[in-house]
Amino acid sequence: MCGLAGFWDHLSPTEAQKVALNMSDRIEHRGPDGFGIWNDEAAHLTLMHRRLAILDLSSSGAQPMHSASQRYVLAFNGEIYNHLEMRSDLELLGAAPQWQGHSDTETLLAALEYWGIKETLQRLNGMFAFAFWDKKMRKLVLARDRAGEKPLYYGRCGKAFLFTSELKALTAHPEWQGDIDRTALHLYLRYSYVPCPKSIYVGINKLPPAHYIEIEENGHNISEPTAYWDLEAVATQPRVYDAAQPEEAIDALDRLLEKAVRSRMSADVPLGALLSGGYDSSTVAAYMQRQSSQDIKTFSIGFNEAGYNEAEHAKAVATHLGTDHTELYVSTQDALNVIPKLPHIYDEPFADPSQIPTYLVCEMARKSVTVCLSGDGGDELFCGYNRHAMGFDIFQKMKKLPYPIRVAIGKMMGRVPPSMLEAAQHILPKATRVQNISERLPKLLKVLSCADGQEFYDSLISQSVNTVDLLQPHPDLSSAKLTFNTHLLDQVSDMRDQMMLMDIQTYLHDDVLTKVDRASMAVNLEARVPLLDHRLIEFAWQVPVGLKYRDKTGKWLLRQALHRHVPKEIMERPKMGFGVPVSTWLRGPLRDWAEQLLDPKSMQQEGFLNPTAVQDIWRKHLNGTEGLQYTLWNILMFQAWMRNMHAS
Repeated sequence: MCGLAGFWDHLSPTEAQKVALNMSDRIEHRGPDGFGIWNDEAAHLTLMHRRLAILDLSSSGAQPMHSASQRYVLAFNGEIYNHLEMRSDLELLGAAPQWQGHSDTETLLAALEYWGIKETLQRLNGMFAFAFWDKKMRKLVLARDRAGEKPLYYGRCGKAFLFTSELKALTAHPEWQGDIDRTALHLYLRYSYVPCPKSIYVGINKLPPAHYIEIEENGHNISEPTAYWDLEAVATQPRVYDAAQPEEAIDALDRLLEKAVRSRMSADVPLGALLSGGYDSSTVAAYMQRQSSQDIKTFSIGFNEAGYNEAEHAKAVATHLGTDHTELYVSTQDALNVIPKLPHIYDEPFADPSQIPTYLVCEMARKSVTVCLSGDGGDELFCGYNRHAMGFDIFQKMKKLPYPIRVAIGKMMGRVPPSMLEAAQHILPKATRVQNISERLPKLLKVLSCADGQEFYDSLISQSVNTVDLLQPHPDLSSAKLTFNTHLLDQVSDMRDQMMLMDIQTYLHDDVLTKVDRASMAVNLEARVPLLDHRLIEFAWQVPVGLKYRDKTGKWLLRQALHRHVPKEIMERPKMGFGVPVSTWLRGPLRDWAEQLLDPKSMQQEGFLNPTAVQDIWRKHLNGTEGLQYTLWNILMFQAWMRNMHAS
């Protein structure tokens, strides 16, 4: 695991070296074990690399790395899990160089020289982002892994073309401008993250997962991103397995899980697993322990607040598996101490509250290991979120009413005073009451007026507050939404499959994997995600949805595989998110911090958020209105990010 950055700019070698060193310092946390800078003086291209040594700890793994022919140079962030197999293939073909070490970087460079970009990318099994420079053709290629585990930003700034693993490196370049993209800000306020391909900055993009771009002509000729892995072909392939005979699918999943986990256990440094006690992380830990000759190390954190503590479940799983388990109960103050670090860690506004416990468990694990396996990805592949189940049921019932009637009902409900709706709740049976209906009404009305499944999904994952009203000046951004491959969605008939596809195209890499990457790299820990092995992703789309959601249970197939190793009695419990009590904190220990960030005068001067609308939400929250904490967290994380940006 490492960090990279670079630029194409007409600087002198001395200036380029100085700028690259400053950029390197900004992302030192991604690679504390060493750094390298290389400059092509004739082409005015500079590559920089920070190293966290995992495989081949010697200088043979140092980067930027030159090919045996000296024509190519590579700066690489990630791990290639099948690099030994690729080495063997190159040797059989007589295309292997005289190996200088056993790093996966050297293997990747030799593969790129022999097979070229697209074929090499299709052969790779791993997580990666890299910059590959062809001295002869003066062409730069940037590429990113299939799932989007590793980040890569790029774009033109003034006279320069810039690229990096983390945005903070770009701020050290003299051409850096850093204008905030107001459309990206609106999207962030709606979804709690800035969706790919945008970044928070004008002119700087995220490279989409499973894509590469080619840059020529001194950074002025930038190709459109090219896909090397066809998600459409994966998602629309025939369903191979029969829902009526699940054992075959369970056996196949069992074998794939074993391979995916085993390949991610290769390291020249200590490794362990992050264990929450849920199905995904327990599956990873179980398959690790099954294939290890000694007790694996597992890590979990606990909270004393009721409803937020999973440590006891993690401990039960660890005890059954016989792992070397470490747990840490953190106080409210421990968690609050993380919050000032978040704007710097995440580089652009990011407001998933589980970023706090994710950072804390990574920080704890790093005291014992350098690599940890994580259980992310199971929900997106195997129908694990509430929206896949409850959301699907709601949508099916909604569709029974003609669209015009639904819209009419929504308009009629919208005219009813909120106080009357709250009063009416006392008349209804308890089972049918909707808590805080006046606050939830906007979301309900939005859902009723959804014309199709894509719009319905968007409404489920958006904030219920009209986020356009939070901005100043009031822009026309009503059409700004997540970007989906709508042609692909049209090819998939089941609404649950469509929602999982939309998760994979957006939420998975922009939220879940961003959270894991930044939290782990902030403490020099490499996080690996076995459930996102591309062979597992492809398998998941060979399985009918009836094997994923069955007997009113999500992740049914994954559960069956795990039950072969961990008894059902230990695992069966309600799903619990990896969260923190944001609502309570904002009314208590975080109130002063929040009020400083929400100062109306400062917001007015900054010119991004509407202080009147923000203060209205803040007052409602303090008065006990529920459901506003996530909108507030989005606002607060933006404000904290703004203050951090101006301070740096």
